[in-house]
Amino acid sequence: MAEPIIEVRGVTKVYHVGVEVIHALRGVDLAVHAGEMVAIMGSSGSGKSTLMNTLGCLDRPTAGTYHLGGREVSGLDAAELSQVRNQEIGFVFQSFELLPRLTALENVELPLLYARGKGWGWARQRRKLAEEALQRVGLGKRMDHRPNQLSGGQKQRVAIARALIAKPRILMADEPTGNLDTTTTEEILALFAQIHAQGQTVLMVTHENDVAAHCERVVRLRDGLVLSDLPAEQDAAVGPLALARRSAA
Repeated sequence: MAEPIIEVRGVTKVYHVGVEVIHALRGVDLAVHAGEMVAIMGSSGSGKSTLMNTLGCLDRPTAGTYHLGGREVSGLDAAELSQVRNQEIGFVFQSFELLPRLTALENVELPLLYARGKGWGWARQRRKLAEEALQRVGLGKRMDHRPNQLSGGQKQRVAIARALIAKPRILMADEPTGNLDTTTTEEILALFAQIHAQGQTVLMVTHENDVAAHCERVVRLRDGLVLSDLPAEQDAAVGPLALARRSAA
């Protein structure tokens, strides 16, 4: 099997809040291969958000190793981590994070403002790529709309297009359907499935079993440790309560 695109070994994360010491991650091992769609689940305080921040190069682990595309990134400084994020990872958030005064097209263009390229030639190319990204998510007729003129599902489609415009190797989604109704949730999950079917690696943090069931694998965290790492079908068959009881036994 090919080398994992994501591989963490023995990763810990410790926070100091006054005199209190919080062990958010206690030695996590995880590997994700290119083209996989993986859900990361866990209750509040399980460490799933801390793990996502680490995998997304938004934070550094206290100890352990993190190889991204074969490169050790756990010891990089803030500027180097920022460069890795811009080149390797696209982010989708629960609250969309769109700038209200910009159109959908301008919001999607934003990541490329930090990329190389100057002059009108690059501006035209950047606009073309943003148009293609919006068409890919089914918003070709909403390019000139601002966020307050879009539904929640349409806002998330814009956010997904923005995450994909720089052609990242990994798409990371943090509770991407948390602000959406059931019907819109299914539409967005179908879009993620379509993007994944085209070869995109997808990591999705969620607390909803129905959302995780759309992924290939489900990784469950508890108290900063990996509780289980199973194909989605097996995870659904065993159930989270049974897994928790098995871990406690």
